[in-house]
Amino acid sequence: MDNPVEVTIPVDAEVARALADPARREAAGRVLSGLLMRGQLRDVLAEAIAEAKREARANGLTDADIDAELKAWRQEPLS
Repeated sequence: MDNPVEVTIPVDAEVARALADPARREAAGRVLSGLLMRGQLRDVLAEAIAEAKREARANGLTDADIDAELKAWRQEPLS
């Protein structure tokens, strides 16, 4: 990274503790920059969603169940 810029992004508390280490934070920044610059983030997200759906189906959920859960989640107020 030629000109790194500090940004704030929400992460889980456990991730925040891991990112307290400057070397880890720098490495995570390089990985994220690479994913975004090469357009790979969309692929990573699509793979994660597909895996979650496969797992849900393996546990007996249907697409309708998944869609209903997503709809309910979207209607929850942000805290």
